[in-house]
Amino acid sequence: MLWLIALPLGLVVVYLATRFSRFRQWAEPILSVAVAVGLLVAFIIWFSDRDGRKPAAPEPVQTTQPAGLTAADIAIDGLTFEQSQPGRSFRLRGTVTNKGQTLLEYFRLSVTLEDCPDDVCQTIGDDAALILARVPAGQSRPFETFLTFPNREGQSLTAPKWTADIVEVRGTNR
Repeated sequence: MLWLIALPLGLVVVYLATRFSRFRQWAEPILSVAVAVGLLVAFIIWFSDRDGRKPAAPEPVQTTQPAGLTAADIAIDGLTFEQSQPGRSFRLRGTVTNKGQTLLEYFRLSVTLEDCPDDVCQTIGDDAALILARVPAGQSRPFETFLTFPNREGQSLTAPKWTADIVEVRGTNR
């Protein structure tokens, strides 16, 4: 877009230089310097841009995390499920024990609900809960959360069966 201004301006200067000799005497040195500065600026822009290449992304830095807790370091006991409102919403209570060497910050509990009348089980659904529990090493704390499962019209639970697994654990050395 800059050339739209430079082109008419250049044509006017060339016209005046050919028409008036006095204009040519002081316009030639000024135009020579302007062209030299323009070329220098263009070279600097070209050199710094280098075909529009972006700078290389920095290499990822390897961070060493302290040996954290695993699901084997956590025990959950005394799980109780109380039906809540609406129909397939349940309050889960239990106790978590930290058998590891670091402070437990949170864990994720995956729960599967099945209905097992006459020992024939039908899966109702799965839910996962993130449980924030700051439990020091070697201690236990109670926890509570809510779970929700799909509600099928006309079907009620006759023999619920619960399966709970710890799927994620986060601990810290604080």
